[in-house]
Amino acid sequence: MKDFVDFSLKEYNTFGIDVRCSRFVEYESLDELLALLPEVRSAERVVHIGGGSNLLFTADFEGMVLHSGIRDVETIASEGDDVLVRAGAGVVWDDFVSRCVEQGLYGLENLSLIPGEVGASAVQNIGAYGSEAGDFIESVETIDIATGQVLTLRGDECQYAYRSSIFKTSLRGQRIITHVTYRLSRLFRPQLSYAALRSEVERRGLLENLTAADVRRIVVEVRREKLPEPSEVGSAGSFFMNPVVERAVFERIAAQYPDAPHYDLPDGSVKVARAQSRTRRGVAKAGPRTRKPRRRDGAGHSRTLPACAARRPRTLRHTAEARGHFRLTTVLQDKSTRLKVCVSM
Repeated sequence: MKDFVDFSLKEYNTFGIDVRCSRFVEYESLDELLALLPEVRSAERVVHIGGGSNLLFTADFEGMVLHSGIRDVETIASEGDDVLVRAGAGVVWDDFVSRCVEQGLYGLENLSLIPGEVGASAVQNIGAYGSEAGDFIESVETIDIATGQVLTLRGDECQYAYRSSIFKTSLRGQRIITHVTYRLSRLFRPQLSYAALRSEVERRGLLENLTAADVRRIVVEVRREKLPEPSEVGSAGSFFMNPVVERAVFERIAAQYPDAPHYDLPDGSVKVARAQSRTRRGVAKAGPRTRKPRRRDGAGHSRTLPACAARRPRTLRHTAEARGHFRLTTVLQDKSTRLKVCVSM
């Protein structure tokens, strides 16, 4: 276990803001986490973080910060072409995806380069390019903060929806995820329902002999073209959600914009590409942008936040709830907060 006082969080948030916390604890096993629970329950302020892509610190955090150091990965079962892979919540997500592709275990390649850790995939139901983590999650192992019970939820009990799960609704702040098990396949079945990804595959002449490594490489390259690495420019990445509308509403949109990118959902509703709708209204331009030099004082980061964040950084609480891959949360010096434990991976 790592246990520090007056600890810098600069390396634990993708904005790279050099704030400090009163105490930082990284537990490395289930037993260490269980031993910590009495202190977690009695602490005045506690926040559980992961990769820190959903955090914007505006001041030093006077409280305890928890981080998972559970990073074991193991294959626990094989059923025909299916393979169950169990990963610790503290495993870096993209490292996990890379490892799976290299070992011939397929399904997660479209989710390459999403920042964060394995635990966040189960909380946020992260998704990109036609795939979502919830499509592959077999089970989620958790600790109940109040009782210390070790409880496992099946994937179908996690209430996965578009960038949502039970851990963001009825169990929010009540559980800490320790491990996630994914059902992957030895048989590669390319997921090319996302039009832009399929077009890029076709443009490169890879459609007939496409491999999972090809898909991962393309996704990584496309993502890097859209957003700079956090090590270059601090940001929260892409945190907005595409709007989901009823079929009748989309038909009215399509009548005006016949080529509007969209995705049909199983319940009959339609997800519309938000970036394209903003471009249509003249809010943003599609394609690569020329990036201006950024300062490390935070002024150059406001483009990743709603306008209110730039105007009211000291009073913002939950700026954006599940908008895209991340929940952007500000951690403030707010003594009156009622949130005792915020599991925010």
